[in-house]
Amino acid sequence: MSKLETAGYTVGKVAELSGVTIRTLHHYDEVGLLSPRGRSAAGYRIYEDSDLERLQRILFYRELGFTLDEISTIVDDPHTDALGHLRRQRKLLTGRIDRLSAMVDAIDYEMEARTMDIPLTPEERLEVFGEFRPEDYAEEAEQRWGDTDSYMESQRRVSSYNKEDWQQLKAEEEEIRACLAAALDAGLAPDSEEAMAAAEAHRQHISRWFYECTFEIQRGLTQMYVSDERFRSNYDTKTPGLADFIRQAALANASQFS
Repeated sequence: MSKLETAGYTVGKVAELSGVTIRTLHHYDEVGLLSPRGRSAAGYRIYEDSDLERLQRILFYRELGFTLDEISTIVDDPHTDALGHLRRQRKLLTGRIDRLSAMVDAIDYEMEARTMDIPLTPEERLEVFGEFRPEDYAEEAEQRWGDTDSYMESQRRVSSYNKEDWQQLKAEEEEIRACLAAALDAGLAPDSEEAMAAAEAHRQHISRWFYECTFEIQRGLTQMYVSDERFRSNYDTKTPGLADFIRQAALANASQFS
């Protein structure tokens, strides 16, 4: 409820503005938690600005789970002024946000683990993947390839990988990418021996860790590296043009065996 500036509010008006029922306001009055201090010209009891400010505090502490007795003690503390209440409320809210955030993280981790079937703790995931979130692509991957043998084989394999497995996998992937980037930076052609060897290492890497990656599958993957902006950015950020270089190297490598 936002702070109200005009004095002289009936119980019905306060109920309408605050979202609190008239019955609840009457109860607060009965227990001495919030009693209207004003009187209308006709002698009816009305709420003044100070009453509404007190109601704001009451509703805030109630939202945080305090009992009415506890709230009464808090709001009647003679050593706490309006600024003091704001500071206390901020501290309580910050603590609650931290607890809720931790709960959300725990739920997210459980959802991610069930989606990707990656049995790693949050700390291990951060250590292995950094800011990259495999689960961001999980739903799309399932929609694209969920009914394929390759997808099911990949899911079966990754479900058994521990932190050391993922670290080895990532290290190998980074080494292959570094070889491709070095070939590109050196001005080598995609069909050079070095570039094709790195493309073949890329294909074998996928076969070793995820599923049997045929030349046809690799062609589709590397085409996606170019056509999908997320993948292109992933490869091109550090080495501009790397995504297309991988694609061309993979095509050149496949042509040797066709």
